[in-house]
Amino acid sequence: MLSGCRRALPAALRLAVRGWAGGGGRRRVSTSWSPVGAAFDAKQQRSRLTGQSTGLFGVPELSSPEGFQEAQEKALQETEQLVQKACTTPPGPQIVMIFDQLSDALCRVADLADFVKIAHPDFAFREAAEETCRNIGTMVEKLNTNIELCQSLKQLLANKEVMDSLDPETRQVAELFMFDFEISGIHLDEEKRKRAVDLNVKILDLCNQFLIGAHLPNKIDKQILPEHIRYNFAVEGNYIQITGLHADCSDDLVREAAYKIFLYPNAEQLRCLEELLTSRNHLAQLVGYNTFAHRALQGTMARTPEKVMQFLETLSDRLFQRTLKDFEMMEGMKMKLNPQNSKLMPWDHPYYSGVLRAERYNIEPSLYCPFFSLGACMEGLNFLFNQLLGISLYAEQTEKGELWCEDVRKLAVVHENEGLLGYIYCDFYQRADKPHQDCHFTIRGGRLRKDGEYQLPVVVLMLSLPHSTRSSPTLLTPGMMENLFHEMGHAMHSMLGRTRYQHVTGTRCPTDFAEVPSILMEYFASDYRVVNQFARHFQTGQFSWFILLPLSLLVFYAVLDQLYHGEHPLKRSTTEILKETQEKFYGLPYVPNTAWQLRFSHLVGYGAKYYSYLMSRAIASMVWKQCFVQNPFDRAMGERYRREMLAHGGGKEPMLMVQGMLQKSPSVEDFVNALVSDLDQDFETFFMDSE
Repeated sequence: MLSGCRRALPAALRLAVRGWAGGGGRRRVSTSWSPVGAAFDAKQQRSRLTGQSTGLFGVPELSSPEGFQEAQEKALQETEQLVQKACTTPPGPQIVMIFDQLSDALCRVADLADFVKIAHPDFAFREAAEETCRNIGTMVEKLNTNIELCQSLKQLLANKEVMDSLDPETRQVAELFMFDFEISGIHLDEEKRKRAVDLNVKILDLCNQFLIGAHLPNKIDKQILPEHIRYNFAVEGNYIQITGLHADCSDDLVREAAYKIFLYPNAEQLRCLEELLTSRNHLAQLVGYNTFAHRALQGTMARTPEKVMQFLETLSDRLFQRTLKDFEMMEGMKMKLNPQNSKLMPWDHPYYSGVLRAERYNIEPSLYCPFFSLGACMEGLNFLFNQLLGISLYAEQTEKGELWCEDVRKLAVVHENEGLLGYIYCDFYQRADKPHQDCHFTIRGGRLRKDGEYQLPVVVLMLSLPHSTRSSPTLLTPGMMENLFHEMGHAMHSMLGRTRYQHVTGTRCPTDFAEVPSILMEYFASDYRVVNQFARHFQTGQFSWFILLPLSLLVFYAVLDQLYHGEHPLKRSTTEILKETQEKFYGLPYVPNTAWQLRFSHLVGYGAKYYSYLMSRAIASMVWKQCFVQNPFDRAMGERYRREMLAHGGGKEPMLMVQGMLQKSPSVEDFVNALVSDLDQDFETFFMDSE
């Protein structure tokens, strides 16, 4: 889901010293801001608090768990008033504005609660937030099947004279609201509309249940594991707790044990997944789609599951021989390290991919950790954003009660001319009961308010980084650094997607476009010219360089996702489908008594859309090679990127944004070529040779 020591006084700070009052919400640039890098590298530093008191994210009601009920009631009361207003307002742009206010009233509470329910360390807060999510979600589904409300929008869309007078963004938003009605079953009779609402609420509950189960650890009697590997896992009394796959561990036995134990099937989680997939299919067919995938892909760049599978199968065919060659090389490496068992298994692939990378490019990820202190990485991001977009990041003091954990940092995002653009809360560190996933959460979307002021966007970036120690700051592996850049790409999209309507602000756009800005940041993270701006040993100040090559399992995961959301009833169990798909598209054998799909948390938020990571990566690759490969700090290209791709959020057709940036409309073959070319050694080593 940034910065510090600079040679010259940053433009934003120069403006602050002059007392300039900036554009984003017309808030004065704060002289209490501090350099961002220092805020993250100060050992054991806590967030600085002002003397004032408030609630979570500055919402006064949320100073206690009970405040969620109050915030929810206020949102529902405002919703009722806006529905009445929408149903009595004649066709015109005001209808779209009211619909967006309606969306904002619900999202301001639901989005915040969606984050709190999984991330807050206090169970009472999590429980209250989850109940609020459910209640607001139920209201949304009822509104999406409200005939009178839909009729007010239909009258606008049917009035050609009025529609022709609207600006393109307003027309797009009006059509998107109508699309929400249509996929929710507004055309059905009353009984079927109620069934659609009930199914949506059931799916919401099943998604929450599946997410919780996907992150739960598995326990095993510690006597079962060899004593010499037990220290790699958490011990609880007589049990060892397995919380993940330990994919980067150099010990083959540790990886094997973690894989087999963590992925051991859970009957309740399996039932939840099957019921979720069945319910999604029932909903899709009820509202008129052949499969859930057909429903989910409406409005995306891919548009249909047939187009997605064409893309995935073409890519798989192109990767086949290369994958076999890599597997052979990895097996050779494994044989050198473990002659008794050289067969490559699924728990080996991620680790030996790193070994292969290190050997091929003469790098060793663990040796680079001292070069990637979190503060240095934040300084690097700050430098990059300043060069490309004229943006600086500053740590800001918080009020008592504003944060959910004392090690969270709040960043102000400031443009050199436009002023304060929004806020990023950085929840970067590991803690008990915090999900081990890297995510970007929208807490409040940006929009133009009735009073002419702009509602500043607020987001959270959640990572799982180790804490600093007495002897060193938080140190990132190359993979951690890449994830940080990825999530900051989402954050910049949220900050710069300054649309008139919050319904399409920032990352509120089709999923296969939403990942483009984040994946593009990975290309910057792997460019030596960018890394050399900040990668210094935290003690010696020496420089470093590395490169990461993503892709591997994405095709397999994306195909599996399509099959699960395709024709129902499924012809085989989800595990049998996994086994067949893994062997066909991945090439490594299925491990008996494992069920990786039960840990596939992306099935919740990316159901039928996991391919988006690949399609977005292809677009990001094309943007990188065409616009930034010659100069990653090109301000003109940065401004063009903002203008063509970031500024519109979901207020413009995604393919039109891609065309504006690339000056062409890419085909499936173009997507595949872009991904395959990233794996060519000549391209990968270009940066190493060009120093």
